[in-house]
Amino acid sequence: MTIGAPILEIEVLLIGLFVLMVEAFFERIDKRTLAFTAIFGLAAVLVASFFLTPSPADVATSGFWSFYTADPLAIFFKRFALVTTIFVLVMMIDYAPIVRESIHGTTHQAGLGEFFALPVFTCVGLMWMASAIDFVMIFVSLELVTMSFYVLVSFTRRNPATLEAGVKYLILSALSTGFLVYGITWIFGVTGQTNLARIAVALADPAIESGPALFGMVLVLVALGFKIAAVPFQLWVPDVYQGAPTPVTAYLSVGSKAAGFVVLLRVLQPFFVLPQMERVLLVMALLTLIYGNLAALPQSNLKRLLAYSSIAHAGYLLVGIVCLAGEAIAFYLVAYLLMTLLSFAVLIVVAKQTGDNIEDFNGLSKRSPFLAFAMTIAMASLAGVPFTAGFLGKFYIFDAAIRHHQTTLLVVGVITVACGFYYYLKVVRAMYWEASTSDVAVPLSGISRFAMAAMIGGIIFLGVYPQPILDALK
Repeated sequence: MTIGAPILEIEVLLIGLFVLMVEAFFERIDKRTLAFTAIFGLAAVLVASFFLTPSPADVATSGFWSFYTADPLAIFFKRFALVTTIFVLVMMIDYAPIVRESIHGTTHQAGLGEFFALPVFTCVGLMWMASAIDFVMIFVSLELVTMSFYVLVSFTRRNPATLEAGVKYLILSALSTGFLVYGITWIFGVTGQTNLARIAVALADPAIESGPALFGMVLVLVALGFKIAAVPFQLWVPDVYQGAPTPVTAYLSVGSKAAGFVVLLRVLQPFFVLPQMERVLLVMALLTLIYGNLAALPQSNLKRLLAYSSIAHAGYLLVGIVCLAGEAIAFYLVAYLLMTLLSFAVLIVVAKQTGDNIEDFNGLSKRSPFLAFAMTIAMASLAGVPFTAGFLGKFYIFDAAIRHHQTTLLVVGVITVACGFYYYLKVVRAMYWEASTSDVAVPLSGISRFAMAAMIGGIIFLGVYPQPILDALK
């Protein structure tokens, strides 16, 4: 156990409280400065994380810290949560005028500080989830993340679509929480433990009743399937993604999904001694791959297309889960972070001027060559074009499937990648080959341009040289 590790979460929590207090007691300042404060604060915590010494993977299972680990996987995903939150806050600065208008119908800034503080509190929950190795801690950190998203999804409350998205997310998320708690209850009833390492020891005992333990794990899988948007628990995704504020949609798509997969990696390891578990996950991965890609084909709204795309990428990540390929999953999630946040960052800027349908991107290359280039890189990486991070992410996932002899998953995965080329490149065609409906240039702030350039550089760099991400897990 690394004594200094929990200090990261405490520092992020203090940053969130500071932003919230300034919002409450200083009314006349430009509230966008709070976003910059949070960005620089989280960047400082990110730098501090590189001075931590990860604890060994085989952490102690007794004592006060038996619910927490600071192994390389945990440290890696803490940094992942910090980077995601920083980029989301940059997007929120661009989105701030829409939030002001939705809340007050004026230029009044009250409430903006809360809009910038909530992602910071969400980041705390994501970081705790990365280190949670006990079901009780997993539940607490998961609910911290979920309750923050309840508010964020319905933040622009004058928009009926946003309210609908908030209600759907609230009801279905509460239902998934019930499944999680009930599943934990069954597992505790069989093993007498909530610590994952002790559960693994208990399940290795031939005298243990595997049926009730498997039933409990399936219930937990239902709850986590909701978080990662896996079929058949994905019904909330299109409407919530389309109705939520666009930066929140990006955060849901990347942050919530990554946290769900790191929890899934930790939780499933003790249960892979049960042969039925692999079959359940295999069927879920197949259904998620097929549904996500086929449902994305006819979409004309870019936010809905990215929503179904999110389901499809959950399918590729589930292939890695079936193979317990931790490194492949981690690299894929980093690639997914860069290409998804880049696409949403461009969407926010363009949608303010025209809209979020694919046809609203017609002729973007003439109005804003940089934005068109950025979206092209994002779509190419999401599709899996060579020399992008998305291509190597899929390569590592399929390589894990080959090494574990998962031929069915490999064949379906390759076929669905071809589907992805069609619906992702529709956006590129609109930007470069369709006639523009407007000649007005799209304005872009300096910080947004810098963030997009950084994500473009990351996508191309990791598409050629992935070693830094692979080394970070060792």
